[in-house]
Amino acid sequence: MVTAKNDIGISGLHHIAIRAENFDQTVGFYTQVLGYTIGHTWSLPEFNLKQAAMLKSPDGLSYIEIYDREADIPAQGRKKLVQEEFVQTALLHICLTVKDSKIAYEMAIANGAIPCHEPMILHLGNPAIIVRNSLVYSPNGEVIEFLEQADF
Repeated sequence: MVTAKNDIGISGLHHIAIRAENFDQTVGFYTQVLGYTIGHTWSLPEFNLKQAAMLKSPDGLSYIEIYDREADIPAQGRKKLVQEEFVQTALLHICLTVKDSKIAYEMAIANGAIPCHEPMILHLGNPAIIVRNSLVYSPNGEVIEFLEQADF
């Protein structure tokens, strides 16, 4: 019987998963623009999964898993219909730690991302933690936050 939170051995977040409207474009954005590397690729016919990739973060500590649009993978909500705006679910955005949120924002925009929030400085809480960040919509549509190191 598990008696304490640390008994289950969680060490951190392993990955988040994204359904890609355009698999190759989405993988390309994360690898060619954001510096992720392809760790592994596969298919699973029993889940109607034709293409999947596990992308490793530049620091090697986390991953982004990319699925093709037609995959029948457990997910919150329903798939968006063709030509439909995105359906909002509990996952609000992906946040990536960066050295400079302005440079990351500009690089993402130059490579097909759409502006969401320009680079800004926020003061969170009291006493305030100063946060420097920016947000974009990736070419696939997910919201990506670029956050400079902040100690919460």
